[in-house]
Amino acid sequence: MKALIIGGAGFVGGYLIRELLGAGWEVHATCLPSEKIEEDGCSVHTLDILEKDAVTAIFNSLKPDVIFHLAAQSSVALSWKKPQLTADINIKGSVNVLESMRDAEKKDMRIILIGSGEEYGFIREGACPISESEPLNPGNIYAATKACQGMLGEIYFRAYRLDVIMVRAFNHSGPGQLPMFVISDFCRQIAEIEKGIRQPQMAVGNLSAMRDFTDVRDVVRAYRLLAERGVSGETYNVGRGQAVEVRTILDMALSMAECPISVVNDPAKMRASDIPIIEPDVSHIAKHTGWKAEISMEQTIRDTLDYWRSRV
Repeated sequence: MKALIIGGAGFVGGYLIRELLGAGWEVHATCLPSEKIEEDGCSVHTLDILEKDAVTAIFNSLKPDVIFHLAAQSSVALSWKKPQLTADINIKGSVNVLESMRDAEKKDMRIILIGSGEEYGFIREGACPISESEPLNPGNIYAATKACQGMLGEIYFRAYRLDVIMVRAFNHSGPGQLPMFVISDFCRQIAEIEKGIRQPQMAVGNLSAMRDFTDVRDVVRAYRLLAERGVSGETYNVGRGQAVEVRTILDMALSMAECPISVVNDPAKMRASDIPIIEPDVSHIAKHTGWKAEISMEQTIRDTLDYWRSRV
């Protein structure tokens, strides 16, 4: 199988490259001119998905069997600050990718469109765990753009019979993630405090929000299995299937710290709008692929903390 990973320089991209190579795939990945991908065994190509002709050209040149569309502005916090950028990348870029599939010489390519559990937004009372049939009610700009991407994928599947699979991935974390995401943020702060370059105070945002956290290494395995066994036109939740309070994540991280740390609220870490609970029903992907999360949250936090300890 030949894979093309669009947006391979991001956090998930490196893990997906290694997952696919480990399964014997031929792997190609794209990045922007300002980015680098340094993964042995992966062929790297420069691509900006806002340039539609360039997307079509790389599809015709490589003729991949599966396209993994990872390129996105994926931060909820940043989407509030830069809504136009978020919409350009997540909506216009996705249209360019889908249109390029229509125009491509190879007609049997499959695409995995990576969306987000944030798309469900303000869910109905009693709707958790959330199934893929739950109506979408996004509560932030990032989520709205990802909901639009998924709707476009469904339209291109129905109207043009493209081989499209939609994914709604819930929170995932692991070593190497940017500190704008909560587990990585907590772990970096702890590592800086342990090294004496930060006061022994942990700055936090909303601790009562309940989220589903999955290790990125489990998540990319799900993406591979969906590429191999998923049903065209279907949408799949990818997550652990068990929401926990952000406070629980904080307590786990603090229990691994090598010194006492106090906690203070930071208004800058609070979002303009926050969903109280997001928890997926993951029975659909389990039924079609046999996938389930295997790496514990404790292991994810410990590995992420060790990553930051080695770098601060």
